[in-house]
Amino acid sequence: MDGNFRIVIAGGGRVGNRVAHILDDRGHDVTVVERDPERAEALSDDYVATVIEGDATRPGVLEQAGLERADVVAALTSQTGTNLAVCLLTRELAPDTQTVVRTESEPGAEFDRFVDEVIFPERAGARAAVNAIEPDVSTLEDVTGTLDILEVHVADGAPVAGRSLDEVALPRGSLIVSDAAGDTLAGPETVLHAGESYLVAVEPSVVDEVLNLFRG
Repeated sequence: MDGNFRIVIAGGGRVGNRVAHILDDRGHDVTVVERDPERAEALSDDYVATVIEGDATRPGVLEQAGLERADVVAALTSQTGTNLAVCLLTRELAPDTQTVVRTESEPGAEFDRFVDEVIFPERAGARAAVNAIEPDVSTLEDVTGTLDILEVHVADGAPVAGRSLDEVALPRGSLIVSDAAGDTLAGPETVLHAGESYLVAVEPSVVDEVLNLFRG
């Protein structure tokens, strides 16, 4: 998937709310499904995107949220069982939609055959969920408030594609470290090729600016 996504988030609690705001700020079309009436009302007052009060484990509610058009369904409630049910229902109703499940404990491999991505945000923060939803970016290390180490994919037509580092004006607070394999340290002569990935050290305040350079 390239460009902006249509994303349905099940769960408008701490993690879901934060993820929704980040994705909305990045230009994605986000719908939040929240079963608690008071929380849904608070989200509607605070949030600029669509908020639906309802149980995302019910087919009709997911369909109301736009499942048939969704690129990603991210189940981010505090209950692992509920999240897995949402993802399994999504796979049944919309097999081509990517699924992301939040777990309450450190995940093993037991969910791999049921969902596309598993996140444990208590370990890495809401940005881990954002990176699972945006497949062209993955956080290898998250030092909140200090530095993110991102693996970023260069899209066709991106501003940096085909250019060497000495030709690219990166924002202050960012540094391209190496190719994704870590085999070669980046230098001024390093060319950023479309279709390849690179490790980028970046301060949280300029993450979006850096990502825009890598996207078409």
